[in-house]
Amino acid sequence: MIRAPKRQNEYVDREIDCQEAMEPGFQVIVDCMLEAGWTRGEIMRSLKRLIAADNMTQKENAKVEAQLAIARAMMRAGRP
Repeated sequence: MIRAPKRQNEYVDREIDCQEAMEPGFQVIVDCMLEAGWTRGEIMRSLKRLIAADNMTQKENAKVEAQLAIARAMMRAGRP
């Protein structure tokens, strides 16, 4: 079972607490993949690729948000 955050607002160790909450779930996933015949190397490469894909998605989303903010500001200023 995944534990809820200790507090809902930001605090210094929030990322560490999140990591600790996620570890059992990842261990179950890895164990299932090992049972299915995947190697540890394949699993680690796949996890790294998932993280890289998520990072790229976050960067692209940030770019789009910035472009939208600029467009909204220009519209408020009366420029197309």
